[in-house]
Amino acid sequence: MFNLTGKHGLVVGIANDHSIAYGCAKAFQRGGAKLAATYLNAKAEPYVRPLAEEVGAELILPMDVEHEGEMEAVFDAIKNQWGKLDFLVHSIAFAPKDDLHGRVVDSSREGFMRAMDISCHSFMRMARLAEPLMHNGGCMLTMSYQGADEVVSNYGIMGPVKAALQSASRYMAAELGPRGIRVHAISPGPLATRAASGIRDFDQLMETAIERSPLHRLVDIDDVGALCAYLVSDGARSLTGGTIHIDGGYNIVRG
Repeated sequence: MFNLTGKHGLVVGIANDHSIAYGCAKAFQRGGAKLAATYLNAKAEPYVRPLAEEVGAELILPMDVEHEGEMEAVFDAIKNQWGKLDFLVHSIAFAPKDDLHGRVVDSSREGFMRAMDISCHSFMRMARLAEPLMHNGGCMLTMSYQGADEVVSNYGIMGPVKAALQSASRYMAAELGPRGIRVHAISPGPLATRAASGIRDFDQLMETAIERSPLHRLVDIDDVGALCAYLVSDGARSLTGGTIHIDGGYNIVRG
Protein backbone atom coordinates (compact mmCIF):
# COMPACT_ATOMS: atom_id res chain seq x y z
CA MET A 1 0.00 0.00 0.00
CA PHE A 2 2.79 2.42 0.99
CA ASN A 3 6.49 1.75 0.53
CA LEU A 4 8.10 1.58 3.96
CA THR A 5 11.13 -0.45 2.87
CA GLY A 6 14.17 0.57 4.87
CA LYS A 7 12.13 2.11 7.69
CA HIS A 8 12.29 0.90 11.29
CA GLY A 9 9.44 1.43 13.70
CA LEU A 10 8.36 0.79 17.28
CA VAL A 11 4.75 -0.21 17.98
CA VAL A 12 3.56 0.16 21.58
CA GLY A 13 0.12 -1.06 22.61
CA ILE A 14 -0.55 -4.48 21.08
CA ALA A 15 -2.72 -6.37 23.58
CA ASN A 16 -4.65 -8.75 21.32
CA ASP A 17 -5.80 -9.10 17.72
CA HIS A 18 -8.41 -6.36 18.22
CA SER A 19 -5.83 -3.74 19.19
CA ILE A 20 -5.37 -0.63 17.06
CA ALA A 21 -1.62 -1.12 17.45
CA TYR A 22 -1.93 -4.57 15.87
CA GLY A 23 -3.77 -3.08 12.88
CA CYS A 24 -0.94 -0.59 12.53
CA ALA A 25 1.74 -3.27 12.81
CA LYS A 26 0.10 -5.34 10.05
CA ALA A 27 0.01 -2.32 7.73
CA PHE A 28 3.64 -1.45 8.46
CA GLN A 29 4.71 -5.02 7.73
CA ARG A 30 2.85 -4.99 4.41
CA GLY A 31 4.73 -1.82 3.55
CA GLY A 32 8.08 -3.48 4.18
CA ALA A 33 9.04 -1.87 7.49
CA LYS A 34 11.10 -3.60 10.17
CA LEU A 35 9.35 -3.55 13.54
CA ALA A 36 9.89 -3.66 17.26
CA ALA A 37 6.92 -4.35 19.53
CA THR A 38 6.28 -4.27 23.26
CA TYR A 39 4.08 -6.13 25.71
CA LEU A 40 2.92 -4.90 29.10
CA ASN A 41 4.16 -7.70 31.38
CA ALA A 42 4.70 -11.45 31.70
CA LYS A 43 0.94 -12.04 31.91
CA ALA A 44 0.39 -10.25 28.60
CA GLU A 45 3.37 -11.75 26.76
CA PRO A 46 1.69 -15.02 25.66
CA TYR A 47 -1.05 -13.01 23.94
CA VAL A 48 1.22 -10.41 22.36
CA ARG A 49 4.27 -12.42 21.29
CA PRO A 50 2.49 -14.55 18.64
CA LEU A 51 1.01 -11.41 17.07
CA ALA A 52 4.36 -9.63 17.14
CA GLU A 53 6.02 -12.63 15.54
CA GLU A 54 3.28 -12.75 12.92
CA VAL A 55 4.19 -9.23 11.78
CA GLY A 56 7.88 -10.10 11.81
CA ALA A 57 8.92 -8.00 14.80
CA GLU A 58 12.68 -8.27 15.26
CA LEU A 59 12.48 -7.01 18.84
CA ILE A 60 9.72 -8.06 21.26
CA LEU A 61 10.27 -6.47 24.64
CA PRO A 62 8.45 -5.73 27.91
CA MET A 63 7.38 -2.16 28.58
CA ASP A 64 5.27 -1.01 31.48
CA VAL A 65 5.56 2.77 31.40
CA GLU A 66 5.04 2.87 35.17
CA HIS A 67 8.09 0.68 35.79
CA GLU A 68 11.32 2.63 36.09
CA GLY A 69 13.84 1.78 33.41
CA GLU A 70 11.69 -0.41 31.14
CA MET A 71 11.08 2.30 28.55
CA GLU A 72 14.75 3.21 28.47
CA ALA A 73 15.67 -0.46 28.01
CA VAL A 74 13.46 -0.70 24.92
CA PHE A 75 15.09 2.30 23.25
CA ASP A 76 18.56 1.05 24.20
CA ALA A 77 17.74 -2.27 22.52
CA ILE A 78 16.57 -0.42 19.38
CA LYS A 79 19.78 1.62 19.34
CA ASN A 80 21.89 -1.53 19.68
CA GLN A 81 19.89 -3.50 17.08
CA TRP A 82 19.27 -0.86 14.42
CA GLY A 83 21.09 2.30 15.42
CA LYS A 84 18.10 4.35 14.32
CA LEU A 85 14.31 4.69 14.45
CA ASP A 86 12.01 6.10 11.77
CA PHE A 87 8.60 5.97 13.42
CA LEU A 88 6.82 5.35 16.69
CA VAL A 89 3.22 4.40 17.48
CA HIS A 90 1.97 5.09 21.01
CA SER A 91 -1.35 3.31 21.49
CA ILE A 92 -1.79 2.93 25.25
CA ALA A 93 -4.24 4.49 27.69
CA PHE A 94 -5.51 3.80 31.18
CA ALA A 95 -7.74 5.28 33.87
CA PRO A 96 -8.71 3.64 37.17
CA LYS A 97 -12.24 2.25 36.91
CA ASP A 98 -13.69 4.30 39.77
CA ASP A 99 -12.41 7.53 38.23
CA LEU A 100 -13.43 6.56 34.70
CA HIS A 101 -16.99 5.68 35.71
CA GLY A 102 -17.51 8.67 37.98
CA ARG A 103 -17.99 12.36 37.29
CA VAL A 104 -14.97 14.37 36.19
CA VAL A 105 -15.42 16.70 39.15
CA ASP A 106 -15.31 13.72 41.51
CA SER A 107 -12.14 12.14 40.07
CA SER A 108 -9.40 11.45 42.57
CA ARG A 109 -6.13 13.33 42.35
CA GLU A 110 -4.22 10.05 42.26
CA GLY A 111 -6.46 8.54 39.57
CA PHE A 112 -6.28 11.61 37.36
CA MET A 113 -2.52 11.83 37.68
CA ARG A 114 -2.12 8.14 36.85
CA ALA A 115 -4.36 8.45 33.79
CA MET A 116 -2.34 11.45 32.61
CA ASP A 117 0.98 9.71 33.20
CA ILE A 118 0.12 6.51 31.33
CA SER A 119 -2.07 7.97 28.60
CA CYS A 120 -0.33 11.27 27.89
CA HIS A 121 3.04 11.90 29.52
CA SER A 122 4.36 8.50 28.46
CA PHE A 123 4.13 9.71 24.84
CA MET A 124 6.34 12.69 25.67
CA ARG A 125 8.83 10.41 27.41
CA MET A 126 8.94 8.08 24.40
CA ALA A 127 9.43 11.05 22.10
CA ARG A 128 12.38 12.26 24.15
CA LEU A 129 14.04 8.83 23.87
CA ALA A 130 13.17 8.42 20.19
CA GLU A 131 14.41 11.84 19.08
CA PRO A 132 18.15 11.01 19.13
CA LEU A 133 17.48 7.88 17.04
CA MET A 134 15.59 9.74 14.32
CA HIS A 135 18.73 10.93 12.56
CA ASN A 136 16.99 11.66 9.27
CA GLY A 137 13.64 12.74 10.65
CA GLY A 138 10.72 10.51 11.47
CA CYS A 139 7.12 10.31 12.58
CA MET A 140 5.46 9.84 15.96
CA LEU A 141 1.80 8.86 16.26
CA THR A 142 -0.56 8.57 19.22
CA MET A 143 -4.22 7.62 19.57
CA SER A 144 -6.98 9.97 20.73
CA TYR A 145 -10.78 9.98 20.51
CA GLN A 146 -13.69 12.36 19.81
CA GLY A 147 -14.24 12.68 23.56
CA ALA A 148 -11.25 15.03 23.61
CA ASP A 149 -13.14 17.53 21.44
CA GLU A 150 -16.67 17.23 22.78
CA VAL A 151 -18.48 15.70 25.73
CA VAL A 152 -19.09 11.99 25.12
CA SER A 153 -21.31 10.21 27.61
CA ASN A 154 -19.40 7.96 30.01
CA TYR A 155 -15.98 8.91 28.64
CA GLY A 156 -15.27 10.70 31.91
CA ILE A 157 -11.76 11.81 32.78
CA MET A 158 -10.37 10.32 29.58
CA GLY A 159 -11.85 13.33 27.77
CA PRO A 160 -9.57 15.86 29.50
CA VAL A 161 -6.66 13.40 29.34
CA LYS A 162 -7.01 12.89 25.57
CA ALA A 163 -7.43 16.64 25.08
CA ALA A 164 -4.08 17.08 26.83
CA LEU A 165 -2.58 14.40 24.59
CA GLN A 166 -3.77 16.20 21.45
CA SER A 167 -2.37 19.50 22.69
CA ALA A 168 0.93 17.86 23.63
CA SER A 169 1.15 16.41 20.12
CA ARG A 170 0.85 19.87 18.59
CA TYR A 171 3.57 21.30 20.83
CA MET A 172 5.81 18.32 20.12
CA ALA A 173 5.27 18.79 16.39
CA ALA A 174 6.39 22.41 16.70
CA GLU A 175 9.43 21.54 18.79
CA LEU A 176 10.59 18.54 16.76
CA GLY A 177 9.75 19.89 13.31
CA PRO A 178 13.16 21.50 12.77
CA ARG A 179 14.68 18.01 13.07
CA GLY A 180 12.31 16.68 10.41
CA ILE A 181 10.26 14.78 13.00
CA ARG A 182 6.51 14.84 12.47
CA VAL A 183 3.89 14.25 15.19
CA HIS A 184 0.18 13.45 14.87
CA ALA A 185 -2.71 12.41 17.07
CA ILE A 186 -5.06 9.95 15.38
CA SER A 187 -8.74 10.08 16.40
CA PRO A 188 -10.56 6.91 15.35
CA GLY A 189 -14.26 6.40 15.77
CA PRO A 190 -15.39 3.90 18.41
CA LEU A 191 -13.69 0.54 18.07
CA ALA A 192 -14.36 -2.63 20.05
CA THR A 193 -10.92 -2.79 21.66
CA ARG A 194 -10.02 -4.02 25.14
CA ALA A 195 -9.52 -0.44 26.32
CA ALA A 196 -12.98 0.53 25.07
CA SER A 197 -14.58 -2.31 27.01
CA GLY A 198 -14.06 -0.31 30.18
CA ILE A 199 -16.36 2.48 29.00
CA ARG A 200 -19.95 2.11 30.18
CA ASP A 201 -22.60 1.66 27.43
CA PHE A 202 -19.93 1.47 24.74
CA ASP A 203 -22.25 -0.53 22.49
CA GLN A 204 -24.55 2.49 22.39
CA LEU A 205 -21.63 4.71 21.34
CA MET A 206 -20.94 2.39 18.42
CA GLU A 207 -24.59 2.35 17.37
CA THR A 208 -24.71 6.15 17.50
CA ALA A 209 -21.55 6.38 15.40
CA ILE A 210 -23.07 4.16 12.71
CA GLU A 211 -26.28 6.18 12.70
CA ARG A 212 -24.68 9.64 12.65
CA SER A 213 -21.60 9.18 10.48
CA PRO A 214 -21.99 9.99 6.77
CA LEU A 215 -20.58 6.58 5.80
CA HIS A 216 -22.90 4.81 8.27
CA ARG A 217 -20.29 2.30 9.34
CA LEU A 218 -17.63 1.82 11.95
CA VAL A 219 -13.95 1.95 11.14
CA ASP A 220 -11.76 -1.03 12.02
CA ILE A 221 -8.15 -1.52 13.03
CA ASP A 222 -7.11 -2.10 9.42
CA ASP A 223 -8.53 1.29 8.43
CA VAL A 224 -6.47 2.94 11.16
CA GLY A 225 -3.42 0.91 10.19
CA ALA A 226 -3.65 2.04 6.57
CA LEU A 227 -3.83 5.68 7.65
CA CYS A 228 -0.83 5.28 9.94
CA ALA A 229 1.18 3.53 7.22
CA TYR A 230 0.57 6.55 5.00
CA LEU A 231 1.52 9.01 7.73
CA VAL A 232 4.87 7.37 8.45
CA SER A 233 5.64 7.09 4.72
CA ASP A 234 7.55 9.68 2.72
CA GLY A 235 4.30 10.60 1.00
CA ALA A 236 3.20 12.41 4.17
CA ARG A 237 6.51 14.19 4.73
CA SER A 238 4.87 17.64 4.65
CA LEU A 239 2.16 16.81 7.20
CA THR A 240 2.59 17.38 10.92
CA GLY A 241 0.78 18.57 14.03
CA GLY A 242 -2.64 17.26 13.10
CA THR A 243 -5.41 15.58 14.98
CA ILE A 244 -6.57 13.32 12.19
CA HIS A 245 -10.07 11.89 12.41
CA ILE A 246 -10.79 8.49 10.92
CA ASP A 247 -14.41 7.90 11.87
CA GLY A 248 -16.51 7.70 8.73
CA GLY A 249 -17.11 11.46 8.99
CA TYR A 250 -18.70 11.27 12.46
CA ASN A 251 -16.74 14.32 13.64
CA ILE A 252 -18.36 16.67 11.10
CA VAL A 253 -21.95 15.89 12.18
CA ARG A 254 -23.58 17.49 15.20
CA GLY A 255 -26.87 16.65 16.88
